[in-house]
Amino acid sequence: MQLDCFLDIAADSHFSLQNLPFGVFQPGHGGRPRVGTRIGDYVMDLNVIEEANFFKGQLQDQGVFATSSLNAFMALGRPAWLEARAVLQNLLRSDNPTLRDNRGLRARAIHAVDSVRLHLPVRIGDYTDFYSSLDHARNVGSLFRGEKNALPPNWLYLPAAYHGRASSIVLSGESIRRPRGQVLPPQGPPPRFGPTRALDFELEMGYFIGPGNPLGESIPIEQSFEHLFGMVLVNDWSARDIQRWEYQPLGPFLAKNFATSISPWVVTMDALEPFRCPGPQQDPAPLPYLRIAGNWHFDIHLEVRLRSQQMQSGDVICRTNSKNVYWNPCQQLAHHTISGCNLCTGDLLATGTISGPDAGTYGSLLELTRGGELPLHLSSGETRRFLADGDSVTLEGWCQGDGYRVGFGRVTNRILPEIA
Repeated sequence: MQLDCFLDIAADSHFSLQNLPFGVFQPGHGGRPRVGTRIGDYVMDLNVIEEANFFKGQLQDQGVFATSSLNAFMALGRPAWLEARAVLQNLLRSDNPTLRDNRGLRARAIHAVDSVRLHLPVRIGDYTDFYSSLDHARNVGSLFRGEKNALPPNWLYLPAAYHGRASSIVLSGESIRRPRGQVLPPQGPPPRFGPTRALDFELEMGYFIGPGNPLGESIPIEQSFEHLFGMVLVNDWSARDIQRWEYQPLGPFLAKNFATSISPWVVTMDALEPFRCPGPQQDPAPLPYLRIAGNWHFDIHLEVRLRSQQMQSGDVICRTNSKNVYWNPCQQLAHHTISGCNLCTGDLLATGTISGPDAGTYGSLLELTRGGELPLHLSSGETRRFLADGDSVTLEGWCQGDGYRVGFGRVTNRILPEIA
């Protein structure tokens, strides 16, 4: 359903009235960071709306929008999330004069997005990165282990994952330093030490946990969706040469821990509800604790743009869709907690690289260039096997409705040389 806002919003804006994602911003005139929502090219200050007593139910007198993270709001659960969404949609409707005609309140509550500073939206305690795209797993496995051993024997039975580094999660706009580590030369040991020569991006989506679960208790898959607050774009940067040497026997370490980027606006699962869709057929059937009825994948268009220092706008090098993920977010969460692991408010769970079946749908340079064997040709005349210093990578994602979009904006980061 299309909703009309009293603010001017372009039809192709990611931030329609149907979206209303949450984030943390600091006004241009100063002051402390606080919670806001993005609407078109504007940011609404929810602390101002809160102080004006527009929230009457679960959110009344909670003070969750005066804080510098979404954690307190996320911990309240879905009834509070739905209340906030309903109140804000009503206030912003074109036929509601309450905010539209109150110039003083509008001046305090509505900021041009270009005039504010964005912050990490969530205080992230833990980060888990899954490995949930079947095409990606096959592509990478064939490069690292050969086609006959591309998929580990457990892959079709469980959502594989590793625990990442929450402290190095950064926001769109931050620069990424080229990492250093050990790399095995083609001739074999001993390894060399130095900067990675195979720096890569990974196109992913991430889910933030709302209410968590006590240690020693699991979350049944039928209840898993109630614990998912919203989604962001994720770029899980990877140093492929370091990864190839270190990942056996325990998996990613230095190849991943130097940086992970996320988009600044968290799109709620309720905003994404109209875009639920079927996912890939799962064969063999998952074990009972991973079975869930209904459609729990999302029809989100995803693109990656690579821009060298010689380019003005860059080239789109990947177009894919989040419905290509094999293991859905409910299955990921249920598997994560089946051991009794306690997820906490603000934890981030990422999908792993999202790739489709064709070359133009591969979500990493590792796949696009076949491990660097087939260089990517850019419109500038340059080629890339992996990322060069000065390159910028932009991820973008959106759902297309009837005359509106529910989008995530972009996450853009530029590569800097190693620390001298």
